[in-house]
Amino acid sequence: MRARGRDGGPTAPRSVDVAERAGVSQKTVSRVLNGERYVSEDVRRRVLEAAEQLGYRLNSAARALASGRTRTIGVVALGTALFGPASLLLGVERAARDAGYALTIVNTLEGDPGGVGGAVRSLLERGVDGIVVSEPIDEGADPFSCDVPVLVLGAPAGTGAGERTLCAGVDAEALARAATEHLLDLGHLTVHHLAGPQRWFAARDRMAGWRQALEARGCEPPAPVEGDWSAASGYAAGRELAARDDLTAVFAANDDMAIGLTRALTEAGLRVPEDVSVVGFDDVPLAAYVLPPLTTVRQPFDAVARDGLRLLVRAIENPDAESSTARKQPVELVVRSSTAPPRPRDPGRLPPAAPPTGGL
Repeated sequence: MRARGRDGGPTAPRSVDVAERAGVSQKTVSRVLNGERYVSEDVRRRVLEAAEQLGYRLNSAARALASGRTRTIGVVALGTALFGPASLLLGVERAARDAGYALTIVNTLEGDPGGVGGAVRSLLERGVDGIVVSEPIDEGADPFSCDVPVLVLGAPAGTGAGERTLCAGVDAEALARAATEHLLDLGHLTVHHLAGPQRWFAARDRMAGWRQALEARGCEPPAPVEGDWSAASGYAAGRELAARDDLTAVFAANDDMAIGLTRALTEAGLRVPEDVSVVGFDDVPLAAYVLPPLTTVRQPFDAVARDGLRLLVRAIENPDAESSTARKQPVELVVRSSTAPPRPRDPGRLPPAAPPTGGL
């Protein structure tokens, strides 16, 4: 029951009311609501449930004055609805909320010169305690700098603010190698690549992993075809790849392009996987339901976000602590029905025999 004022009306709940409802001290309530450690999960749960039941909200201005921090993390995100970046951003939001931080998000646009640097300056003006830069692309500009810890997700080390920059993400090269090696292990003599736009660090890493896998087996990588992550670009690439006489396997840099590619191959009279095997990247929800269900490599977006936020919060709350590194995420290949050993090609699709030379 809420406390009542002198006029008999309900008053705003106080921390003492939360403490009484949860059966803990006011100091424990403060620790929980400020996201401090050394509180058991049971106590944390009771306090949060009591605060929610009473409608208690910690005064953020008072908290900032007392701690010198706003408990706000700024996020620089590429303004896109693509599955990978959107899933990573959702994971960051969940992890920040669980750590007791609010998010302030600034979107940048692909092709905006200096977009990341400008977004960082905007967030610093709002007094954020730390910054997350999610899935940046190569802007061809100098790294930005700032005086708060920065977590970069999905880009190589050095893309950021120097000594206070932390990096987390999947090993995209390892995932791409696993996808390519799966096809080679099935017996395909080579693997073609439907690449993502090469301004994206993620696309570069996936292409690098594909090349490494082929070169390790003594295969000369065939010329890749570049898309823009969309199913439409995968479809256009599929029409081009279908004309290649050595096409038996394709690794696509994301699932959307793999789905468009499969449609184009089917329209060209090529069966997947009987004639051409296809592997995607991401494991989007639709991948399990297309025909045929798509073999792909799964990105652990939530795990990457949680691990990265752990590093960032530690750097915010313990600025003098030695930097730690992100955990290495496992490679998870999801094998479905879009891949199979190569079969003899339809003679009708073989290149015409060379005309005889010489005598009769």
